[in-house]
Amino acid sequence: MLINCTNCRTPLQLPPGAPSTVRCAVCQSISQVTVAAAAADDRSSAPPQPPVPWPAGPIPNVHGRKRAVICGIAYKNTNLFLKGCINDAKCMRYLLTKRFHFPEDSILMLTDDEVDPYRIPTKANMMMAMYWLVQGCQPGDSLVFHFSGHGSQQWNYSGEEADGFDETLVPLDYETQGMIVDDEINATLVRPLPPGVRLHALMDCCHSGTALDLPYLCRTVSETGHYVWEDHRPMTGTWKGTSGGEVISFSGCDDHQTSSDTTALSKVTNTGAMTFSFIQAIESGQGTTYGNILNSMRHAIRSVGTSGGGVPAGAPDTNLMNMLLSGGSVSGHLLKQEVQLTANETFDVYTKPFFI
Repeated sequence: MLINCTNCRTPLQLPPGAPSTVRCAVCQSISQVTVAAAAADDRSSAPPQPPVPWPAGPIPNVHGRKRAVICGIAYKNTNLFLKGCINDAKCMRYLLTKRFHFPEDSILMLTDDEVDPYRIPTKANMMMAMYWLVQGCQPGDSLVFHFSGHGSQQWNYSGEEADGFDETLVPLDYETQGMIVDDEINATLVRPLPPGVRLHALMDCCHSGTALDLPYLCRTVSETGHYVWEDHRPMTGTWKGTSGGEVISFSGCDDHQTSSDTTALSKVTNTGAMTFSFIQAIESGQGTTYGNILNSMRHAIRSVGTSGGGVPAGAPDTNLMNMLLSGGSVSGHLLKQEVQLTANETFDVYTKPFFI
């Protein structure tokens, strides 16, 4: 059951048992369930209202020109433990602040070693962070969403997916609250973006090729690095683009592949192969165009090996636990994943300059 917060009107999901009150994760106010439900009914014909930012303090300024959400989930004390995801989150924050001049207070970090309960990467907190990232954005703003953790797939029943599966992110509390589906990510991060706003998404997880459900995927068609854009717009006619803004996403692998958490690239500690190769491309001077970054990332991962490191095509038929475990920590130095580039509009990858 969903009700609207009586203070900021953010949709709130009631847990089983429907308590008499519920606390809003955005504005911290407490709503009476009966009163809130009635208020929601009164507003049923009104257009949806965007959530307001979290309270001032450690939360970044909503009107900053640069803003980022970084999410790293290690799934500590579970069978799904990943060693490199929090390293990825910290390295990405360092890259954004030092290389791309993001203010420290414009970055919202969600990891499972956080003390603040609203910085733990639960499904509710991750959704609120995505709402916050795009809320109040203005022309000229640069937004970044980085996720390092487990990704999965589930059956799609709407006919929008050519392969029959939705891609998902796996929050810390997925067993009780479920996964975050690509349709939800698209509706929250992609479709609201107004003209003049650019969002870069970096998805370091399994089955992440089309995790944002963007309309176009850049596919290699020759050994020389020639690319063509595949049209991934659903045949149902559902709009998956923006409201005029621009979204470009790098993801760790194709939808049927898995991404690796490994020491093979850094030689020092565990990292996500995708996150490490992206940072390496930027730091080595390959970050001039999107094509150069894509080539550099793919070359770095291919140079490690040509087989192993994930579940082959058909993985959606396995159960969730097997899928996640086999796509997790890689003990050897053999990786098999192909970094993907998707966008809301097509462009020349070798002439379009990269900037965040």
